[in-house]
Amino acid sequence: MTPLGLQPRPVISLADDGTVVGIASWHELDREAGVEFHAGMLLPGLVDAYCHLEDSPMCGLIASGDGPAAAFRRMAALHRRFGVEEIRRAAGAADARMWHDGVSAVGDVAVGEDAFEAKARSSIRYRTFVEISGLREDSAAESRTLLRHPCTSLTPRSLCSVSDAVFRSVCREGDAPLVIRFMESAAEDAFFRREGPLWERYASQGRRCDFLHYGSVAERLVACVPRDRRVILVHNRFVTQQIIDRVMDHFTAPVWWCLCPGSNRHASALRPPVELLRANGLNICIGTDSPVWGSSLPLLDGLRLLGDAIPLAERLQWATAGGAAALGFGPELGRLEEGRRPGVVLLRGFDPSSMRLLPDSTTVRLA
Repeated sequence: MTPLGLQPRPVISLADDGTVVGIASWHELDREAGVEFHAGMLLPGLVDAYCHLEDSPMCGLIASGDGPAAAFRRMAALHRRFGVEEIRRAAGAADARMWHDGVSAVGDVAVGEDAFEAKARSSIRYRTFVEISGLREDSAAESRTLLRHPCTSLTPRSLCSVSDAVFRSVCREGDAPLVIRFMESAAEDAFFRREGPLWERYASQGRRCDFLHYGSVAERLVACVPRDRRVILVHNRFVTQQIIDRVMDHFTAPVWWCLCPGSNRHASALRPPVELLRANGLNICIGTDSPVWGSSLPLLDGLRLLGDAIPLAERLQWATAGGAAALGFGPELGRLEEGRRPGVVLLRGFDPSSMRLLPDSTTVRLA
């Protein structure tokens, strides 16, 4: 079996705690004691850079193709149907499934307490982003109580959903990455021009926004987020070269562009402009967004949807080392190297001659 980035026929030696203590290539593997044989590709543990574990009870309950705005309204209604215990049980089951499938780290977005119990018991490394949304000056006050949980920080939901003072305050607080939904729809920039469905919904509800003077999503981002703050921009379906240039000219800290191709397909059948991101040499990672779409192997599903024009090895890097670096776990996870404890995962059912994922490709945790 071949681990990503290593030579064929390797032997990976692990300590009892899963730390990689040796990587070697052997010509006579069958003569070595204690060697397990597996057919497939060895990977470090996968990293889901953007997930909503709290949505686990809603797995598969939202129909495809309604668009992001309709899906969000439907999710808000569904949330009210489930009690605390239902969410906790579903989150625990989702966590166990991800671990079995080889996920070693997750960037989880939370708005409440309900999934923290599952994360506290988990073998998965979680970085939790407490999502701030609201146009009131005190919209972050209640959310701050969640910061008592380990590896938890505040983040604004998007550039169109948080009052200016709160947005600026959160973006200047701490040094954890910010995770911001970015150019998910064309309505975002239209909103700053007081046009489009998002603006019409806000206007009909009597909401007053004190940030429209920035003129666009990208201009608000660079005006409010310090240059040296790490950011993970999520979705990016409507980014352009002009937007990329504006963002990258501003930041001195790493910027990660997180793609969620599985949820994008279900929400609106749109594909992120991955070729544009690659042409600019940008840092890319992969997220699943929400379990509501019902995929049993969401990370692999997303990699498959990105298409075979992108080399499989590159896509797998996005789902391993890319995600680990984006979440700040790069020194420990994401690569099969001595001294790291990334987990060991077997990718099965792919075509090794063409390096293609197949419909029945699966991943399974080995260590």
